[in-house]
Amino acid sequence: MTIRTADLNGAFQICRSRGLRLSRQRKLVLEILWCSGSHLSAKEIYELLNTNGRCIGHTSVYQNLESLHAHGIIECLKKDQGRLYGHRADPHSHITCLESGDIYDLDLELPKELLNSIESKTGFKIESYSLQLQGRRN
Repeated sequence: MTIRTADLNGAFQICRSRGLRLSRQRKLVLEILWCSGSHLSAKEIYELLNTNGRCIGHTSVYQNLESLHAHGIIECLKKDQGRLYGHRADPHSHITCLESGDIYDLDLELPKELLNSIESKTGFKIESYSLQLQGRRN
């Protein structure tokens, strides 16, 4: 089950409720994700932490990201350039800027008529969905 956490303290509480120890490294990784609001690679997170004087090894960053993702606390997007991590794990959509490559979270609700049409054409009952959109700024 995934829960949308609006703030960092909520993420800490979910970690505790799911049996994850809140080590110094794990807290720092979560802080970077929540403060940036962006989708970052493990390397970018590592560099941000170490630039800010938080000495954490690359392996520790990666292991914490994988654990947080496995426990449904953060998301992991698999892109051509590698894995990107974001501070949300709830079902949502994304739009990628074709010029900058930046990825933005979107909360979209498709019209019920469209969902009904898809269900009747496919024979599947849609339980959740996410869209991957690409575009350029106007």
